[in-house]
Amino acid sequence: MKKQALISVSDKSNLAEFAKFLSAKGYSLLSTGGTFKFLKDNGIEVTEVKDITGLPEILDGRVKTLHPAIHGGIMARRSDENHMKTLAEHQINPIDIVVVNLYPFFAKMNTGLSEADMIEFIDIGGPSMLRSSAKNFYDVTVVTDVNDYQKIMNEIESEGSTKLETRKLLAGKVFNLTSAYDAAISSYILNQDFPHYLESSYEKMMDLRYGENPHQQAAYYVDKTRNGAMKDFDYLQGKELSFNNIRDMDLAYKVVSEFEEICCCAVKHSTPCGVAIGETVDEAYQKAYECDPVSIFGGIIAFNKEVNASTAEELNKLFLEIIIAPAFTDEALEVFKTKKNLRIIRVNHPVSDRLSFVKVDGGLLVQSMDNSFSKELKTVTEKQPTEKQLIDLKFAQKIVKWTKSNAIVVATNGQAFGIGGGQTNRIWAAQQAVERAKEKQTSDLVMASDAFFPFRDVVDFAAENGITAIIQPGGSMRDQESIDACNEHGIPMVFTGMRHFLH
Repeated sequence: MKKQALISVSDKSNLAEFAKFLSAKGYSLLSTGGTFKFLKDNGIEVTEVKDITGLPEILDGRVKTLHPAIHGGIMARRSDENHMKTLAEHQINPIDIVVVNLYPFFAKMNTGLSEADMIEFIDIGGPSMLRSSAKNFYDVTVVTDVNDYQKIMNEIESEGSTKLETRKLLAGKVFNLTSAYDAAISSYILNQDFPHYLESSYEKMMDLRYGENPHQQAAYYVDKTRNGAMKDFDYLQGKELSFNNIRDMDLAYKVVSEFEEICCCAVKHSTPCGVAIGETVDEAYQKAYECDPVSIFGGIIAFNKEVNASTAEELNKLFLEIIIAPAFTDEALEVFKTKKNLRIIRVNHPVSDRLSFVKVDGGLLVQSMDNSFSKELKTVTEKQPTEKQLIDLKFAQKIVKWTKSNAIVVATNGQAFGIGGGQTNRIWAAQQAVERAKEKQTSDLVMASDAFFPFRDVVDFAAENGITAIIQPGGSMRDQESIDACNEHGIPMVFTGMRHFLH
């Protein structure tokens, strides 16, 4: 009985070479629609599926391969006499190789198509054939990835057929693909952040050298269902990215994306170490650098506006790991070329995360992103903040949201001077931030806290060290103690009613 291969693909890369090889090795080829025409146009002998099923494609092509003559030929176990007898009774030939890739639902998800149009990109026959073939991998070779063509050709050339271990691997790739494909469809149709089953549709973008530490393996996956700042970025120059690089890039770009004004953020070890706004990118960078000229060394720098040549010249004076921005002038890119290892990343999508995930042993914590700030600020002290203080307080609050809790930020004039984060109590975070700030600036400083003050000690310490205004969520049983302390020291304090823990 002649061997058969069924080919029905949307991606026709390298297909002609692969199909000619199979034909030369004695496989008769079956195909459908556009693939059938492609093979015929390339001079390859091929039979159309409708000539096997006895039925034409119907319902505008929605139904063409869903037929026993196809699935019977795929699903029959060659070692089962009853299966083979059934095929013979119904004049069905076994199908030994199935080459299928799916309608491009992934690629169409973020293109603005209507729901009716998107539904037409939900493949039914393709996944059905893939799953049938994968289930029967003891006898059937199933191919979903054009990059596997060469491996299959090599094995057929040397062994006469594909190896069982290869067929099993290819079957596993099928279910890996169809699970992600179905997850994307489910995500689109349900449009729920917290469905009963958590959908997962991520594709490996790159293997990484290692994880947080050299003994840990790592890879980077991108979401197939949504765009985002860390997806489809342009890697303009530099050595390969690491696990820690990508995580710090994400944080740095999220910080600068909080601002309409020109903003620069420096990140080190998943913590902002310098943030500032300015009239120009040069000014924003210089102010961010002044916040912590020590920690910025070897850090990640993000901008929310185009980076020019003069800023590039200043950046090149430091050892930096990454510079990330939505745009770079050609002149800036020329400047950066003098540092071949410096990674330059151009972002193509805005920050758009709706959910955050924390893996725990045996489970996954899922929450909506902290994408909000309180719209109702309440001054709780006798003294009111000045307009300038209120602007500085709001600026500091945008930074403290992205600083590891317990977190305190001290700032003035659109410039962070002290960032204290990751402490196990709030007074330590306050001391850290204030002491750093006072090394560079001693007047007009304001303070932002990510959570309430459980005691008045932070207020007392702030007052003793020149802090002129405070913003915090409030909500402590001892709020009045902090309010009284502010009144005693003549410091205005604003409550937001919204906590911003980041652990």
